[in-house]
Amino acid sequence: MPLPVDLFEKENDLFEKDNFGSMAKKFMVLKNPFSKRRWRILRFFIIGWTLSFLFLAIVRGVGTEEQGQLQFSFGFSIKVALTLGPIMGLVSGLAQIIIEERIYKYLPIQRLLFIRFIYASLFIMVLIVAAYGVYQLYIGTDMGIWDFARDDGSAAIYFYVIFVDFFLSVLRQVNLMLGEGNLMKLLRGKFYTPREEARIFMFLDLQSSTNLAERLGHIQYSQLIQDCFNDLGIAVESGAEIYQYVGDEAVLTWPLQEGLQNQNCLRTFYGFKELLKKNGAYYRTKYECEPFFKAGIHAGVVTVTEVGKYKKEIAYHGDTINTAARIQGQCNFFNEELLMSEYLKNQLNTKAFIFKPIGSVPLKGKKEDVPICSVSSNS
Repeated sequence: MPLPVDLFEKENDLFEKDNFGSMAKKFMVLKNPFSKRRWRILRFFIIGWTLSFLFLAIVRGVGTEEQGQLQFSFGFSIKVALTLGPIMGLVSGLAQIIIEERIYKYLPIQRLLFIRFIYASLFIMVLIVAAYGVYQLYIGTDMGIWDFARDDGSAAIYFYVIFVDFFLSVLRQVNLMLGEGNLMKLLRGKFYTPREEARIFMFLDLQSSTNLAERLGHIQYSQLIQDCFNDLGIAVESGAEIYQYVGDEAVLTWPLQEGLQNQNCLRTFYGFKELLKKNGAYYRTKYECEPFFKAGIHAGVVTVTEVGKYKKEIAYHGDTINTAARIQGQCNFFNEELLMSEYLKNQLNTKAFIFKPIGSVPLKGKKEDVPICSVSSNS
């Protein structure tokens, strides 16, 4: 979800006194708070922190003796873990959402690490306050919060908390690299044996990419691709999985029914197009162009499996993918921005889009011609 254009221009001044307050407020504005992606992030961190505190409770509560003034029975430790875990998971999850959506792509790594350090410090403070409140709620103590925070053994807990925070953040990044939700599937061995799935595939290709690369140079052209694919992140709100980035091309996929629901596979393309248009002033200022993508869509049965020995990847195989890529390759020939197979079009029930039959066309690698149609928005 991109920031307004003026925020890009002020990136280098983010920590200046005049800008930091207004920027912080904009970072905190989260539109569509009930999106599936955000709920997945919150669920991941809530479960992760709850399990982490339960593990700590078991390790400290079985066969050990507390050295400090605070005494925790095993049963009380479990109760604290079940109370404190969801609270800290919620805090950590909200922080992760803000970092991913409002901070990550706008800051160099040095400032990002500085923010991470500040966050870790604040997180420890929140933990102390929450733990003190929970302890007072269940047992009660005459200790002040400062003495509570400095009790013997507290340093080890703080180290454990920082380690867990780092570990969960790494797991989140691995999950993003594999594709949302695929980490757990991979750990369960779901992709170890090839299996079939009915899916929709969309190939998106940046137009005039060769001319842009020659004019901008390699570095600035790569930055352009980065910005475009960051904006493509809106696709996940419609249930899309970003399968691959290949040069200046991106491949999206949906489970068949999820892609058909609410015409998600089509609304994603036009949502992305509208977002690029909305950010047009930024692209014109930085790159002297307005990026434009054309796409091809097809659906069918594919095989999904885990491939690679030293570099693992979740891969889809099948004629459906090749056909979608070939359909996209016809966009320039027919001067259309979006083409799809008649097979997929016949499964959509919508009046929000206009479909114009093109007929059966020969596609490279296909023995038989494939009926396709062009798509345009009815709005």
